[in-house]
Formats: sequence, C-alpha cells, structure tokens
Amino acid sequence: MSTSFVLALAAVTSLLLVLRLVVPGLPIKKFARRLTPLDLALTTVGVLGLILHCASMFFRSVVTAIPGTGNVIDQINSMGTASMIWYAVPALMVLTGLRRQHWVALILLGAALLAVGVTMYNGTALSTHLDTIFAAGSIIAATVFLLSRPPWSRTPVRNHAVSPPAKP
Repeated sequence: MSTSFVLALAAVTSLLLVLRLVVPGLPIKKFARRLTPLDLALTTVGVLGLILHCASMFFRSVVTAIPGTGNVIDQINSMGTASMIWYAVPALMVLTGLRRQHWVALILLGAALLAVGVTMYNGTALSTHLDTIFAAGSIIAATVFLLSRPPWSRTPVRNHAVSPPAKP
C-alpha cells in the first residue's frame, strides 16, 4: 500500500465530509437515520480496528511505535485464524454500528467488507485487494457522511429501518 493510495482514500473521505458540511440537503432526509451513541461507538471502534489491521500489514513501523502492539502486529501478519479474527471483529462492529442505515448501503458495505476479507486471505493480487479496501473505505465514509445523523442531532428523522405505511 503506497502513500498515494492512503492519500487518495483520505481525499475521497475528506471530500464526502466537506460535502456533508456544505451541502444543505445532506444527509439525505428521505434516507437519514440517527446513530445512537452505541452505534457511533461501535462504528468508530470498528473503523479504528480496521485501520489497525491495515496499518499492521502495510505500515508495520508506524504501528510498532505504539507501545504494546508487537504481539497484535505479529498475530495480524501471521494471516492465520488470529488475523482473521482481528479483521472480522472490527468489520462486524462497523456493520452493527451502521445497521439502522439504508439497506442498500448495508448490502454494499457488507459485500465490500467481505471482498476485503476474501481478497486478503485467498492469495488474490495485491492490486485487487487494495481496490476492495478503497471501495470499503469509501462506502463506510459515504454511509456515515451522506446517510447518518449523529446522536446529538436535533433534526427529527425517522429512526427505523422500515418506514411506517402511509396514512390514507
């Protein structure tokens, strides 16, 4: 993973955040769902876990600078069961944290996270694996910035995955 890859993903994420801050129609009211404090915590910790996993594999020297991470880095880089758990748990945390969001976003996110896991462990070409990481990161950012509302948002939105039937 190159620095340019990381910068490109950061640029896409930053662009989505800027759009969220400057476009009045975002998040999209028809699809917006408020995150609970637990949803926000799960999503945040899950994303940090995914970043830890990727950084341990591609930027080992950076993660090594964090005290106590040596064993974690070794487990992740072993590409065995422990590595799979270190990937699957944060991925599931992200999906759980965003579970109230639009079902299409969840299907795309679930498929992207699954593709990251499959391409990581089945010997797929690195470029394909990086493409899936880029897609998953972009979908997480798009879901958070374009569809979700923070727990402290006062704007009323529906907080259910399924809308109630329209009144006649």
